[in-house]
Amino acid sequence: MILGDMNFDDVNFDDIAGIAHEPCGDPTGVVLLTHGAGGSRDAPMLVRICDEWAGRGWLAVRYNLPYRRRRPKGPPSGSAAADRAGVAEAVSIARELTDGPVLAGGHSYGGRMTSMVVAGDGADEGVAVDVLTLFSYPLHSPGKPERARTEHLPRIGVPTVFTHGTADPFGSMDELTAAAALVGGPTELVEITGARHDLNSKTLDVPKLAVDAALRMLG
Repeated sequence: MILGDMNFDDVNFDDIAGIAHEPCGDPTGVVLLTHGAGGSRDAPMLVRICDEWAGRGWLAVRYNLPYRRRRPKGPPSGSAAADRAGVAEAVSIARELTDGPVLAGGHSYGGRMTSMVVAGDGADEGVAVDVLTLFSYPLHSPGKPERARTEHLPRIGVPTVFTHGTADPFGSMDELTAAAALVGGPTELVEITGARHDLNSKTLDVPKLAVDAALRMLG
């Protein structure tokens, strides 16, 4: 039984500054999502995605990266190593909670940090998750396509979902398609027509589309 008869009140995510979205009944597994460089666990898109997962029977946790725990505003600065350690800690906590699948990812910077943790550094194996779910992956800085953040992608061996807006200045769909082809595991691209980096859409249900794709990856 996933999480058995555990009372959710006994599940403590304080160490990762996490907020849990609880399903009705025993969870199928755990989903961990974190935020972009200028955001926090309270980003509206993360809240909506976690609500969608909880509605599908999963325990979904949105959490703050270490740099955001240290200060309420501002971008990360020299904190990448600590932020990756924060991702690894979150996955470790999730593994202690469930015998079922653990999915992890996040928006922009948070998704990139999570993907690097799963990829490992070449010398050490990455942290094990069942599916990566990445939102608005920051393939490069706006206007700097020659500086693609793709070196670690071939070391990712797990199924990976990229949910991306067609008007995202951090990477076009063509660029992201080429980058996804580098991933060592199976991939799926969820295209959000007209959306920019925030993935806001007036016509598409972004959380539903992203969750559907991740569940397909689980098989």
